[in-house]
Amino acid sequence: MHRNRLVVVAALWVGMVATGAHAAERVPVIDITDLYHPHQDVGDNFDLIAAYGLPEVDLKAIVFDITGKFRQPEADLPEYSARDTSGPREPGIIPVAQLNYIFDRDVPSGAAPFERMRSPEDRMLDAPRFQQSGIELLLATLEASREKVEIVSFGSARPMAVAFNRRPDLVRAKVRRIHLCEGGCPKGYLEWNVMLDRHGLVRLLRSDLPIAIYPCATDKGPFDVGPNNTFWLLPDLGCVRRLHPQLASYVAFAFSRSNRVDFLRAMDEPAPEAMLKTLDTLKHNVWETAVWMQVANRRLVRRADGTHRIVPAGEVQRDDTVLPNELRPCRVEVEPGGEFTVTMTESPTNFMIYDRGDAKANEAALREALPALYESFAPPRPHDKKAG
Repeated sequence: MHRNRLVVVAALWVGMVATGAHAAERVPVIDITDLYHPHQDVGDNFDLIAAYGLPEVDLKAIVFDITGKFRQPEADLPEYSARDTSGPREPGIIPVAQLNYIFDRDVPSGAAPFERMRSPEDRMLDAPRFQQSGIELLLATLEASREKVEIVSFGSARPMAVAFNRRPDLVRAKVRRIHLCEGGCPKGYLEWNVMLDRHGLVRLLRSDLPIAIYPCATDKGPFDVGPNNTFWLLPDLGCVRRLHPQLASYVAFAFSRSNRVDFLRAMDEPAPEAMLKTLDTLKHNVWETAVWMQVANRRLVRRADGTHRIVPAGEVQRDDTVLPNELRPCRVEVEPGGEFTVTMTESPTNFMIYDRGDAKANEAALREALPALYESFAPPRPHDKKAG
């Protein structure tokens, strides 16, 4: 009797330690994203799944980086020599609510100011209250965290720059690293995110904050595949059929630009077959994968059998070949217009830049590895499918 009790107690203790160790490995993250509904770039909807699905990520808050002109039915874009005619849109409150519903989470969100900064030092205290919520949420999340927090920034640098201008000491004390997805490399291409708010980028790149730069383009543009930028092309989205049913419904909802009022109920219904057929052959542009691998401390590997997977660093096998997905120290010089130059260095610096080595090999591996990762996400199913 006593021996059995000791065995049971020991087993429970081991289980508690294991659970605690796994929980301790979770990384607190704040996600700054130019996520809209309906989408402007549906990749934002697709990539946000990783923030919820990766077990290593403890998603603390989402800050919407919204640009006022894109809320209009049409928007002139002289910076891009283009016109946006895809219709009005609002902050991505609905896709966040859907993922909270699917994953049984309550991740808070808020919007940052819609207009551009007037100078790199602008604190934007005169923005409307609704547009203050994202900055306040970011700062409150940092203040409440016992650990340093990773910041991922997939839109303009405005929200992070404004937060830093308001409370520089807090940001310095509580931010482990800012993963900044902006710019072209090498110098010479003013990428989309930079032009959303040049002052925000200048503020961050002239700061002493720890920043990892993930260029979104090369000097040839945003759809070129180079060693330092993060873009890669998924040739089709046939993998959506193999996702958890609610995630498949979420992706189909986003790609169809649905405006259903019952947007949560839609997550409990099968993804429409017509939309799945469209996705079977639809090419998809991806930019965020490198960031989520870094934050989650995952590795892109080629197995002995030739397959590719994105695995936790501690689960790399002896016969795996680890493909490059590195952050390398550098120095940065930024001009007032947002153009910046990167110089590699071995000396201490607060800046790092992304390096994936053979970009084509990276793209080929991710075309297999990312669908496999997404297919592994298994959200809880707390909802009564018979309700309502």
